[in-house]
Amino acid sequence: MYEPMRSWLGELPRPAKRVVLITFDALVLAGAVWISYSLRYSSFFQPGPRQWIVIAVAPVVAIPIFIRMGLYRAVIRYLPERAIWTMLQAMTFAALGWVLVVFLTEMAGNGIIPRSVPLIYWIVGGTLIISSRFAAKRFIWAPPEEQLKGGQILIYGAGEAGSQLAVALRSQGRSLIVGFIDDDKSLHGRDIAGQRVYAPAYLPELIANYGVQEVILSMPSITSEKRQQIVTNLTRHPIKIRTLPHIADLLAGKYLVNQIREIDIDELLGRSSVPAQAELLGEMIRDRAILVTGAGGSIGSELCRLIARWSPTVLVLFEQNEFALYNVHRELVDTLGIKAVPVLGSIGDAGALARAIAEQGIEVVFHAAAHKHVPLVEANALEGMRNNVFGSLAVTRTAFETGVRDFVLISSDKAVRPTNVMGATKRWAELIMRHYAQRAVEAGTGQKFSAVRFGNVLGSNGSVVPLFEEQIARGGPVTLTHPAMTRYFMSIHEAAELIVQAGALAEGGDIFLLEMGAPVKISDLARNMIQLAGQTVRDAANPGGSIEIVTVGSRPGEKMFEELFYDAASARTTRHPKIMTAIGRGEVRELPAALAKLEQSIAAQDEAAAREQLFALIADSAPKPVEPAPVG
Repeated sequence: MYEPMRSWLGELPRPAKRVVLITFDALVLAGAVWISYSLRYSSFFQPGPRQWIVIAVAPVVAIPIFIRMGLYRAVIRYLPERAIWTMLQAMTFAALGWVLVVFLTEMAGNGIIPRSVPLIYWIVGGTLIISSRFAAKRFIWAPPEEQLKGGQILIYGAGEAGSQLAVALRSQGRSLIVGFIDDDKSLHGRDIAGQRVYAPAYLPELIANYGVQEVILSMPSITSEKRQQIVTNLTRHPIKIRTLPHIADLLAGKYLVNQIREIDIDELLGRSSVPAQAELLGEMIRDRAILVTGAGGSIGSELCRLIARWSPTVLVLFEQNEFALYNVHRELVDTLGIKAVPVLGSIGDAGALARAIAEQGIEVVFHAAAHKHVPLVEANALEGMRNNVFGSLAVTRTAFETGVRDFVLISSDKAVRPTNVMGATKRWAELIMRHYAQRAVEAGTGQKFSAVRFGNVLGSNGSVVPLFEEQIARGGPVTLTHPAMTRYFMSIHEAAELIVQAGALAEGGDIFLLEMGAPVKISDLARNMIQLAGQTVRDAANPGGSIEIVTVGSRPGEKMFEELFYDAASARTTRHPKIMTAIGRGEVRELPAALAKLEQSIAAQDEAAAREQLFALIADSAPKPVEPAPVG
C-alpha cells in the first residue's frame, strides 16, 4: 500500500510535490474549521452559505503565511523535530490572521463565529498540520534508516556556482537544501533556484530550527583571505563544512560543479599560500634530468608530482621503501605518463647513488630522504644520526663528485637552535651542504648547493594533522603535549613548490626560508579540526561536547616554539617576494674532523658520546635564543 504511494511521490518533480502539499494543507485547514464548529456545538455541523465563506477564508489566509515561513521548502523525508516550533509559529499567525480577516468583514457580528472556535481551530489545525507531516515522514516517505542517508545542508554563496550546485543536489534527491547564505545584502530574502537566501547572521537560527548538519561553500572564485575568514566563522558552529573546488580547477576540468570536497585544514591557518613563480619552476625542471631521494615519502612524492608536471627529460625515484616506491612510480607513469625510473636503495649507499646519476645523466638532485619523526629519532638516536647525517653526507658528496649542477637539501625549522636529535642532524646536513658549496666555489665547478628550511607540513607522514584526524574519527580524545605550544605550518604542495623555486634562486651555500606569517597554536589547530568535522569540543565551558582535548605533556626534545632563523635581522630577500635566504652560520672548516669523530662514536655504539659530539659543533656558533611574542 505504502510502496506505490512512495514511488509515485518520489517520481514527482519538486514543484509538483509542493502543489500536492499545499492542496493537502488547504483541505486540512478547511476541515479544521469545520471540526472546530462541530466540537463547539457538540454535534455534526452543517455550514450555511456565509459559513462556507468563513471556512474557505482559513486556507486562503494560512497558505501564504506557510509559504513565507518556509513550510514548503522543507523536504518531508528529512524533516527535523525542531521544525515543530516553526509549524506552531506558522499556525499561530494563520489563526490570528484568519480571526482578523473574519472580524474585519464583520461576519462575527452576525453570530457566525463563536469566540471559542478560533482557539479550537488553532489547536486542531496545528495538530493536523504537524502530525500529518511527521506521519508522512514515518510511514509514507522513508523508513528511519533511509532518512539517515540524507542530511540538511545550506549552500554558502547564492551565485551561479551555488545555483548549479543546488540543482545538482536536488537531482540526486538525497539531501535537503534548507537555503542559501550569502554576504550580499541585496539577495537577502530573495528566492534563487527555488531556495531562500539568508544573511550569515541567521545561521544559528537555521541550525536550531531546521537541523542543518552541513554547509557547502560555493564561492570558487573568492580570495584565500575571504575563504579563511568564512571558514573560521563557520567552525564556531556544530556543523560539517565542505566546499566546491577552486575556480581554476573547475575551469581546468579537474572537477564538476557538483563534486564537493572536504575543507583543507590549511584554509584555517590564517595565511594565504605563497604563489609559485612559473618561470622559476620551469627554469629548474623543464628538459632536465632530475633525481629525488626519499621519493616515496609524503614530501618526496609531492615533489615528484610537481616535477612531473613540468616535463623533465627523466625523473629518477630513489627510495629504500619498496611499497612506497611502487606506489609513487605507478602513479606517475599511469597518471602523468612521464619517464620515471624507480631505484630501490638507501641514501647511505654511495655506489647506488653514483650509478643512478651516471646512467641517467642527472643534472638536479632534490634530497628529501630523512628520518624526521622527533620522538622516534630521539629514541633511536644512533640510527637517526647514521641516516640523517651520514646519509646526507653520501648524497651530497656523490652529487659533488659526479658533477650534478644543482643540489637542494630539504631541511627543517627544527635545525634552528635544535633541542632534539632530529633537529641537530638536520643542522649537520645544512653544514654538509655548505661545505660542498664552498668546495664547488673553490674548484670553480659552477655547481650550486642549497637548502630549504620550512615549518611543519600539513598532512605529511608523522605530522600532527593525520594524528588529530584519526583521534577525531574514533571519537577522541585529541591529545596535546602542551596547550601553549606553537608551530609554523604550510601545505605540502606549497612546500614542494618552495623546494623547486629555491633551487632556481640558489647562488651557492644558500639556506632558503618562506615568509610563513604568525605561528599557530597547536591547541587552536586541534579545536578547529574538531569543529571542522562537525563535532564540538568538550570542556568546562561545554560539558556536553562530543570530543575532549587532553594535555599529555611534552615529549623528549620537543620545543615550545620553533624558529626559522638564527638571526631574523640578517635574512635578505630574493627574486621571490616571499622567499628569503639566511646568512650562513657555523664554521664549516671544522666539519670533516667532526664528522670523523661522530662516525667513530656511532661505530662504537656510544650513544652518549655521539649525542655530545652532535650538539657540540652546532652549539658553538649558535646565538642566544630570543623568546617569541605570545600567540593568540
